[in-house]
This record gives sequence, structure tokens and C-alpha cells, in this order.
Amino acid sequence: MAFISSGYNPDKPMSDRITDIGPQKFDLFYPPVIAKNKGKWLYHEIIKPGVLVHVAESGDEFYTVRVGGARLMSVTHIREICEIADKIWAGHLRFTTRNNIEFMVDDKAKVESLIKDLESRKFDGGSFKFPIGGTGAGVTN
Repeated sequence: MAFISSGYNPDKPMSDRITDIGPQKFDLFYPPVIAKNKGKWLYHEIIKPGVLVHVAESGDEFYTVRVGGARLMSVTHIREICEIADKIWAGHLRFTTRNNIEFMVDDKAKVESLIKDLESRKFDGGSFKFPIGGTGAGVTN
């Protein structure tokens, strides 16, 4: 009776049952401004290629800076992405369906410093690690 040794009680099969052992619900990890305004966004606007502002009914704004990603990334590259996200806004970022990366910023003043930081990061060959763009009438990944 392997089930009995694990704590299973055949008389009460539903007691202490773990029904979901998968990942936690995604909305637990929303940034505060997104959680506060979920479903209440008025519009978003492309400020310049790769930079968007999202405006809620409450007047709250947040900005996203979209950069090119790749389908396959090294652990080193992902750690660098996480380092950038930690530095700008408590580690919040998201991956788009086309494998681009969107860094989220809660303050317009942080956008330019983020862009400068991203443009300073290059591969040894000289190409950008994080090319900014992929919005509007532009080429995406």
C-alpha cells in the first residue's frame, strides 16, 4: 500500500489533496501598475520605434521598450536580460509571442537612461545585443 505511506486515506480521498502542482497563476507576478489597472487601459501610443506608452483610465502610465530577442538564448544572455530588468524596475519584463523582449518602466525619466544602457551593450563583433525596435511599421524579430 504505497498510497497509505504517502498519507493517502482511502476513507477520505479528497483530504489534503494537492490538485495543482504546476506554476503559480500568472497575474500574481504583474507589476503593481498593471495589476491596479487590469482591464482599464485607454490606449497605447508609439512614442518612437520600439518605445510605447500605455495610459490607463486612472491616468497611470507605464512605458515599454521593445528589443529584439532570439528563439534560442544562452544562460549568460538571459542573466544579462534579468540584470537589466532588475536595475530599471524591480525585475519586470515580458517576452512577446515573437521572442522579443519588452522592458517595462514606470517613469518616463527612466526610458532614456534605459535606451542608452541598451545601446551601449554590444557583442564582440560590434552588433547590438539588444536592438531597439519592432513596433509599428518596422521589422521585427
